[in-house]
Formats: sequence, C-alpha cells, structure tokens
Amino acid sequence: MFAEERRENILSIVKVKGRVFAKDLAEIFKVSIDTIRRDLTIMEEEGLLKRTHGGAIPISKVRRSPINSGVRYGEGTEHQNAVAKIAAGFIEKDDTVFIGGASIHYILLKYIPRNINFTVVTNSLTIAEKLKDYNNIETYIVCGKIQEEEGIVDALAVEFMSSLRIDIAFLTGGGFSGEHGLSSSTPEGAIFQKTVARVSRKKICLANFDKIGVEFFSKTLESKEFDFVITDWEAPSDEIERIQKCGVKVLIANE
Repeated sequence: MFAEERRENILSIVKVKGRVFAKDLAEIFKVSIDTIRRDLTIMEEEGLLKRTHGGAIPISKVRRSPINSGVRYGEGTEHQNAVAKIAAGFIEKDDTVFIGGASIHYILLKYIPRNINFTVVTNSLTIAEKLKDYNNIETYIVCGKIQEEEGIVDALAVEFMSSLRIDIAFLTGGGFSGEHGLSSSTPEGAIFQKTVARVSRKKICLANFDKIGVEFFSKTLESKEFDFVITDWEAPSDEIERIQKCGVKVLIANE
C-alpha cells in the first residue's frame, strides 16, 4: 500500500471513529508506529486531522450539530472526569456558582461538594433536575425559552443573568485557543455566556484536550478574560503555551 493510500484510509477511520490511536493504526496497516506518526504529522500539516498524545482526532467544523442528550449526559470520558474533579475543588462554602448544560457540567455534578452549603444557578433543566436531590445546594434556574440543545440562552435569559452576581462561573464551549479565546457554535450561546462572565467574579473554562486549539464560529470571551483554564494531559503543549502567554493560569489534569 502506498503512503497516500494509507493516509486516505486513516482519514476514513478517523471520520468514522472520531478518535484513533497510533498503535492501533500500526497494527491495522502492518507498519511501524513511527511510520504512522509521520503520516499523522503530514496529515495535520495538510489540515486533515488534529494530532493528540498517542493518536489523532477529526478537525472540528466552526459549527457543530448539538450532541444527543443520551450521549451528552453520560458517565463521560476519563479526560472529562479528570477536569471535573479539579473544577469541583474551587467551590467553597456559601459560594454562588454558575453551571451550564454541557456534558462536562453534567459530569461536574459527580464531584461537587456534599458537605458544604452553596448556591447553583443553571440554564439547564437537566442540571436543575439532578440538583434537586442535593440537600446542601440551593438551585436557581434561568428563565426563558427552553431549548434542549444549548439550554436557556434567549433574551429573557440574558436579562435574568444581568441582574445577578456570581462567585464562580464554570464556562465551556466548542473550542478554546490563545488567539480566539473561548468560542461556541451559535451567537446566542456566546452572548449568554458573555453575560454570565460579566457578572462573575471568577471565570473558569473547562476544556478537554479536543477543545484546546480549536476555534468555533462565535467568540465568547478573550483568553485573557479567564482566571483559569482546566484541561487534561493530552492537550497540545504549544497551544497551552500560547494560552499562558495571554496571562491565563492553565491547570492540567493528570491521568
């Protein structure tokens, strides 16, 4: 098999599986891991995929269809769980915290404190439903039009958030880069998160490795506006350096 043909097949596998490992590709194509690594490097330079520690993932489009709720609200990946554990450690007694409706927010609920009292503001019916069983948490839900995909993000939601003050906002989006900051698929979602950030004393971005260096359609916030970015061990080191140069503290969760 010629190198070009092998790379075409690799690209097809990446598109179908969503993520591949170099060692698995080496076994499939009966070549060395070094050969696969060279293939992945060339393909990344050509803009065909994005390399990760040990493998590769597809290039994200600037807009992405909403993730099915059955997939979004699951146990999460090891990377998401590692990030969520660190994030939960920021919550202190009597804090008022914003938690949105992304998959990482749902996973965060597994690790939030159960031995202290605090308040949560959310724009997600799913998150609010989950929190009603937590006796130590007082929960407020944002008012506005219910949209399963992004939660409640319309004009009413923006007005409601503008009237509040938040201690910690856990924000996320489609991607986070040093140059473009945090970005989302829709302007509506970005505007809502801008409002949350404006009324929050501390802004923390939750971004797994597959979001770092990715730029989506609508910018939410500049990198420098965040106090912390929490990511994981597979995040690209060159992009982490660019984010740190913006004055943001980057916390990296370990395996």
